[in-house]
Formats: sequence, C-alpha cells, structure tokens
Amino acid sequence: MPGILLAIGDAAEVLDTFYPYFRLQEAGFQVDVAGPEARTYHLVLHERPSGWDITEERPGYKLAATVAFKDANAKNYAGMVITGGRAPEYLRYDADLLRFTQAMFAEQKPVASVCHGIEVIAAADVIRGRDVTTVAKCKLDCEFSGGRYVDREVVVSGNLVTARTWHDNAPWMREFLKLLAARG
Repeated sequence: MPGILLAIGDAAEVLDTFYPYFRLQEAGFQVDVAGPEARTYHLVLHERPSGWDITEERPGYKLAATVAFKDANAKNYAGMVITGGRAPEYLRYDADLLRFTQAMFAEQKPVASVCHGIEVIAAADVIRGRDVTTVAKCKLDCEFSGGRYVDREVVVSGNLVTARTWHDNAPWMREFLKLLAARG
C-alpha cells in the first residue's frame, strides 16, 4: 500500500487534518502522521465568528504522530499532505520538514497544502513561479516566496495541489487523488 506523509503539529486545524487523513485511507493509501516528534498533538477548530476580522481558535481532537520529521524519507512516500491551522507557523522552521518537502518536489511527487500549509512550502522555497491558493491572510507569504496567489477553491500547479481552507476539502482531495493516480 503506498504511503502518504501527513505533516502536523500542535494547533493543526481539525478538518484540514482529519479529512485527508480518512479520505486517503479510504482510497487505499497508508497515511503516516508525522510531526517534529513522534507524540500526540493537539488540534484546534478555526472559525471566523460573525463580525470578527480574525479567526477564533478552540481546542479540538488530538492525533498521534507515529513518525518524526527527522526519520521520514521521501523515497518511502507516494505523496505528502501539509495541514493548515496555526501549526505551519512554527513547522516552517523545522529543518527536517523542509528537507523532506524539498525532496518531494525534487522527485515531482504529489504534495497537497491547505490554508496555512503554504507557510511550509514557502519556507522550503518550492513555489517560485507557481500559481497557488491559500487562505487570503497568507497571500503575502505566497507572494513573498515567488508564488502567484489565485483566489480559487483549488489550484493544481505541477505536482502541487493547494486549497484555501477546509471549506475546499472535497475539490482539494479530488485533485490530489488524481495526481497520485497519474503517478501510479
């Protein structure tokens, strides 16, 4: 069974994480949850209450990572998913995650990023010249890293599939699964 690495950390968004986690298993993939360490992480719920300009964050479920980024080898995976939420704000400083991400792009393996996940691929310097989408408040991260921000539910650019938020999960995973199938 082909493997997919799902990169998470504390404050990863619940729906950004669990939708691909279960959808990819349903499609026959083994999903290895990975984090800075192999341990349990605390996920959060993000919603923008009526009248608010920013997102409210509440505690959500927990999910155990069984793989540490330092132990992950891109050669062992068919693809990668980078969750959203606040986790990518600190995950983008993890040298092992950046190394893994760059290796996935070097091998042209499918990578899916949602919401703040763009911060990881921007830090890995792999979006220059690509059309990408993300939550609107991360548009600057995209553009500063040489990407072209597009406000659409999903954008496919080579081996990269990006989505804005969990509201776009269905088209995001549909396009990611197409890329995985095309690679065999």
